[in-house]
Amino acid sequence: MEEERIGLFIDYENLAIGAREDLGGRRLEFKPIADALAERGRVVVRRAYADWSAFEPDRKMLTRNHVELIEIPQRLGAVRKNAADIKMAVDAVELAFERDYVTTFVICTGDSDFTPLVHKLRELNKRVIGVGLRASTSALLPPACDEFLFYERLDGVDLETPPKDRDEDQERRAADRPARIDPHEGLESLTRLVTGTLAGLERSLEGPVRSSQLKRTLLRKDATFSEADYGFRAFGELMRYLEERNVIELNRENSGGDPVVQFATSGNGETEAFALLRDVVAELQKDGGTALSGLKNQLRKRQAGFSERQYGYSGFLQFVKAADARGFVDLEWSKDLDDYLITAS
Repeated sequence: MEEERIGLFIDYENLAIGAREDLGGRRLEFKPIADALAERGRVVVRRAYADWSAFEPDRKMLTRNHVELIEIPQRLGAVRKNAADIKMAVDAVELAFERDYVTTFVICTGDSDFTPLVHKLRELNKRVIGVGLRASTSALLPPACDEFLFYERLDGVDLETPPKDRDEDQERRAADRPARIDPHEGLESLTRLVTGTLAGLERSLEGPVRSSQLKRTLLRKDATFSEADYGFRAFGELMRYLEERNVIELNRENSGGDPVVQFATSGNGETEAFALLRDVVAELQKDGGTALSGLKNQLRKRQAGFSERQYGYSGFLQFVKAADARGFVDLEWSKDLDDYLITAS
C-alpha cells in the first residue's frame, strides 16, 4: 500500500496559547504531534504560522524539528487576529492544487474559522486530520475532519507532573478540563458502537469487512474516536479483545495484516438476549400476547443499554423476527392492534 504524504499546517498561536491556558502553563511540545503523524504517513511539508517575536523558545524548538516558520508580524496598535488564518488557508489550498502527491492535510488548530478550509480540502479529495486542545477546540471543527487528534491524548504528552508556578486561575482551568475516559469504563458502550458499525457495513458492502474499513468507518462516525481512551494500545488489540469475548471473529487467512471481521457464530450473547425477550414478553402478555411497540423500552428496564445492534441486527423488528425463527417467541400481525403481536413460546 502506498504511504500517505502529509502536509502539516500549524496555527501556532492558537495551540501555544491554548496549551498555556488549558494545560496549566505547559509549553506546547512538537514531538508528540510529529510522532503521531509518523505513524500515519510521510510528512513532506511542515509549516507553522505566528508572530514569532512572542515565541522565541518555541521558534528554536520548531526549527530543530525542520518546521518552516511563516512570520505573521503584528502592526503596532492594530489587532490582526485573522492574519495567520488567512495566510495559512491560502497556502493550504495552493498546495492542494499544486502538489497532487500530498494526500493528507493536517490542520493544527482549535479555531472554528478553519472549518471552511477543511470542507474545501475534502472537496478536493484530500484527507484532513485536525489537531487541537480539547478545552479550546470549537465543537464545529472535529466533525468536519476525517480524524481529529486531541493534543492531550497523544503519546508523550505528560499531564501528570504539574508545572512550576501554577496560579489559582491555572488550577481552576485545569480542574475544568474534561476528563479522559476511564479505560476500565465504557467497554459495553464501545462494544455496541463497534458491533453496530459492523452490522451497518455488512449490510452496505458486498464483500467482507476488513479491520481497516471498520476503523475508518468509526472515525467517520466520530473523528475523535480513539481506542486508547479505553485502554487499548492499537485497534488490533481492541479487535482481539472483542474476539476473546466471542463478540466478533477475525479471519486472518491471506489477510496481509488486515483481517476480515465478522460476527461470532456463537457465544456472542444472542441466545441470552432472545431468552430475555421471551421472559419479558411472558411477564407482559395479556389475552394471548403483547404489542411490539414499547417492548424495547421494557427490555431496557431489565437490561440497561440493550441494543439489537450489539448482536448484528439493524432494527428491533429484525431482532424479534430472529427470535421467532429460533422458537423463543411467536410473532404475528394483528389488524385490531395495527401492530405486531408477540407471545412467549
